[in-house]
Amino acid sequence: MTTVDRSRDSLLRLTEVRARTALSRTTIYRRIAAGTFPASVPISDGLVAWYQADIDAWVANPMGWRAAAA
Repeated sequence: MTTVDRSRDSLLRLTEVRARTALSRTTIYRRIAAGTFPASVPISDGLVAWYQADIDAWVANPMGWRAAAA
C-alpha cells in the first residue's frame, strides 16, 4: 500500500472549496456521501478542511472522480 505524503499539501476550508468547485455546501456533502467528491479531514473539534491536491484532482475531472477503494 502506498502512503501519500501530505506534508506539503495545503488545506482548504469550505469557503475555498465552494469557490473552486462552484458547488453548494449541501451538494458537496451529498457527493462525499456518494463517493464522488473528496472527503474532508478533521483539523480540530468541529473544524474540517480538504487537501488542495484532492480538490485539484476533482476539478480536473469532476465526472470521472471516484473515491479510492478502502
